[in-house]
Amino acid sequence: MLHEIPVNTLGPLGEPMAKAVSTCVHCGFCLPACPTYAALGEEMDSPRGRIVLMKETLEGGVPIESAMPYIDRCLGCLGCVTACPSGVEYGELVTPFRAWAGGQRQRSLADRLLRRMMFSTLPYPGRFRMAARMGRMAAPIRRLLPRRLRNMLDLLPSRLPAADPLPELVPARGTRRARVALLAGCAQQVLAPQINRATVEVLAHHGVEVVVPRRQGCCGALAAHTGAMSLAQAQARHNLQAFPTDVDAIVTNAAGCGSGIHEYPLWLHGEPEEEAAEAFAARVCDVSVFLSRLGPLESGRLPVPVPMTVAYHDACHLAHAQKVTSEPRQLLSAIENLRLVEIPEGELCCGSAGTYNLEQPEIAADLGGRKAAAIRSTGAQAVATGNIGCMTQIATHLAAGPGPISVYHTMEILAMAIAGHVEGAPC
Repeated sequence: MLHEIPVNTLGPLGEPMAKAVSTCVHCGFCLPACPTYAALGEEMDSPRGRIVLMKETLEGGVPIESAMPYIDRCLGCLGCVTACPSGVEYGELVTPFRAWAGGQRQRSLADRLLRRMMFSTLPYPGRFRMAARMGRMAAPIRRLLPRRLRNMLDLLPSRLPAADPLPELVPARGTRRARVALLAGCAQQVLAPQINRATVEVLAHHGVEVVVPRRQGCCGALAAHTGAMSLAQAQARHNLQAFPTDVDAIVTNAAGCGSGIHEYPLWLHGEPEEEAAEAFAARVCDVSVFLSRLGPLESGRLPVPVPMTVAYHDACHLAHAQKVTSEPRQLLSAIENLRLVEIPEGELCCGSAGTYNLEQPEIAADLGGRKAAAIRSTGAQAVATGNIGCMTQIATHLAAGPGPISVYHTMEILAMAIAGHVEGAPC
């Protein structure tokens, strides 16, 4: 697509934005892959429409305030990237654009307060746990709270799990085959600490020594994907220093976090740390990818009277952003007595997308209900996925329907197979 974007006036991120725009040929293959287009049916709520809108805004032809409602409705799921035959790197346009527009748009007082609250609590497990407890205490007066605060309360589990901090070093069992560092995540440590526990159990069982750096912080994805690029850059720089170099890999078990770290070279493009960010991102992989590279898992056995049917949900930032689809399926398929089934419309986002539930609750609810219905149609007894946001969203919408369906992280099912028992649903 031809453009007249003033790249030289947009700073280091102007170049990737212009490149993404110029690569688009306006073919429309992205439309059926876009969740918001599926939900709303509007051209400007599709990737193709948004690319044109961002191009014209960067060129000065469309006011920022006119463009942002459509850009804000984008989940950033990157389903369009998988579908695009021209190789448009949509993420390299929408993330920098939101950062560029964020410094110029006028936000309401309620928006500014919500953003400040999110940035000062969610990236810090201790603060988030305290805020979540206060939120549960506020449940009796839920109707009196602002809509967005009510939405936040609805996403909290009925009972907050007890904290389960990991040791700084988890030794390998038997002969050590590898040594990795684990990104522990932020909200995940509060909402579902059993995911990290299961992850280190599975790694240790397969001869992997796990380092959990104490100085690590938020990956920065929350800030970057909501336009707070300066904060995201600071968080990325912190992690560049916090993780050890004497490991075989840095593993992640949350799709959004892993995807965010792979964006460090984009966030720090043109900055002194760009080269270090590229090297760091190259060492990062999802835990399912690392285990697959390490070698096949030993078969475990789930002690259920009939074969257990599990539906695998592709987290968008695992499947579309990191191109990881086969590895989790391979690991789960290695478990005896487990039958893996696919979910209809599995490529469409569940509607979680970080803070999207808070900012676009109606669309998020529509997509969550659609995903839950698709899961129920499989007849599965459980769902496996690789992202805490997806787990929370799917569990919420499955709970609103008939019949119990457990929601697990992939590593939880592997850990239970190794231990030889199945526990109750964690969500």
